[in-house]
Amino acid sequence: MNERELYRQKYQAQLDVWKAEAAKLKARAAGAKADAQIELKKHLKELDHGMQEAGTRLSELAAASEEGWDAVKRSAETTWGALKAGFNAAAAKFKEEGGQR
Repeated sequence: MNERELYRQKYQAQLDVWKAEAAKLKARAAGAKADAQIELKKHLKELDHGMQEAGTRLSELAAASEEGWDAVKRSAETTWGALKAGFNAAAAKFKEEGGQR
């Protein structure tokens, strides 16, 4: 298996995990107090946007030419870093506010 396919599989697996975790957070956010729901939904909306962007980067990884591979790989790594930070922030915010009912 080539490097490109390994990267694509790695990122796809992580994206699948984040999607599942985001779904759990959404379900739990529904039970939070109204004021906490507003903040949590904001974070979840940002996560959804980030996951859509990550999906785009996955497609770009699969379609990248040899000449463009390094640039696409860097772009994907940047997107994944931002999504990971956003996911961690949303999870921390949920832990902080979401548990209050």
